[in-house]
Amino acid sequence: MAKFAAVRPRRSCLLVRLVPFLWTVALGLWGLSRQHSVWRDEAATWQVALRSTGEIVRMLEHVDVVHGFYYLLMHGLFECFGPSTTVLRLPSVLAVAVGAACVAELGRRLAGSPVGLGGGMVFGLLPSVQFYLQEGRPYALVAAGAGLSTLLLVAMLQGRRDRWAYWVGYGCTVLVCGLLNWLSLLILPAHLATLAWARVTRGTWIHWVVSSAAVTAGAAPLILFSRAQSDQVSWIPPLTWHMLIGPTVLLAIAGLGALLDQPRTGRLSAATVGLPLLAVPQLGLVGISLFKPLFVDRYVLFSLLGLALMIGVVLGALVRAVSRRSWSASRWVLPVAVAVVSAALLPQALAKRSPQSRVDDVMAVAAQVKRLKEPEDAVLFVPAARRDTRMVSPDAFTGLQDIALEETPERSGTLKGVEWDPARIRTEILAQQRVVLVTDAAEVSRPTVSVRDKTKISTLRKYFTPVADEQVRGRRVTVYERLTPGRPS
Repeated sequence: MAKFAAVRPRRSCLLVRLVPFLWTVALGLWGLSRQHSVWRDEAATWQVALRSTGEIVRMLEHVDVVHGFYYLLMHGLFECFGPSTTVLRLPSVLAVAVGAACVAELGRRLAGSPVGLGGGMVFGLLPSVQFYLQEGRPYALVAAGAGLSTLLLVAMLQGRRDRWAYWVGYGCTVLVCGLLNWLSLLILPAHLATLAWARVTRGTWIHWVVSSAAVTAGAAPLILFSRAQSDQVSWIPPLTWHMLIGPTVLLAIAGLGALLDQPRTGRLSAATVGLPLLAVPQLGLVGISLFKPLFVDRYVLFSLLGLALMIGVVLGALVRAVSRRSWSASRWVLPVAVAVVSAALLPQALAKRSPQSRVDDVMAVAAQVKRLKEPEDAVLFVPAARRDTRMVSPDAFTGLQDIALEETPERSGTLKGVEWDPARIRTEILAQQRVVLVTDAAEVSRPTVSVRDKTKISTLRKYFTPVADEQVRGRRVTVYERLTPGRPS
């Protein structure tokens, strides 16, 4: 009997982790291809992952070094399984599922199975998480690493015997997160707050300081080198008051969970772990953004692990309240709560799985080019970054001469290639009879500032006339034909 009694708790612990994992995987696989659409951020991942390792390393010397580790990872996956939307996004699906399982295990360890199960199920439903659940970028992987590192820390604080192995695992996990996105190192002060709140022993402090110092030293070269590429984030606007509304709401929800958890100094609890995990990265990013505009919610997506844990506390309190009246009814609290939340968020979930959920779609515009082009046409891109359409779907551009391109993205070690000077571009355009122009749709386009791009537009308008003009999912394809002599423009 004792043997069976021991098996039942182990089986229960496994279910607490497994159910949120499988639930989140199901959410991620639902509509994974988004009707075979890929937007500009994912296109960057796609085109870089197709390059050789040497070409990727050469590119990182000029651009996107902060994502270098992720690009190399995706390059390996594309080499093994081939490029597709499934291979592009499945790592994020699995990563968010791992994050959900970590929330579940944290909740179970710190406050009981209902808290863990509730928090783990909720994590994949959070709107921001649902967006990056199906995104070919590194933010979901960072969330998984943050969840694993937090779980390792809690396991050590709860007295694991093989602590050295756990500390090494903790340091390596946080370092990998830092290499994927160095702003994820904000998890270290979050863990610092947890250790201070729990009043850990001197030995634990020493281990954590050594691990944190090693992680920081390992990530420092990336941080320093990326400063030379800071122009890449010049598009981020300065911090404004309305940007603080979201973090304020999140902190208010987590605050309710903390009140219900009733944390005490010197005791490890859900609030001791979850509240700093949410608050410190959010407030830390706000503080950094006061000096350098960097306030973009995806940079601290991993902090929502703390929010999910605190929502789990709220759901756990609801289960306990119902169980006082009816134990049998309390078993239905979590399923009903998850069903209600899922139904309430269904419109958002459907929207995030549609091609219209992103700014544009490089696949759709490539299909338009393939349909509109004719033999011996030329092609132009405004801005040059829209060349990502050709990089992701080269077959659609077969037969089209990229007349503005001097050096390809692969050879130049850039994302968009190196273009000829404006005079050469004008000469090349005037030598054509038909030109296909790929640019942004009117609703998302920005004013043309590059001299090269201004030359492209002005030359086409003066010497050519549009014969086809179509917009699709945030991008525009215009076909120009050369004016006949004497015909007004």
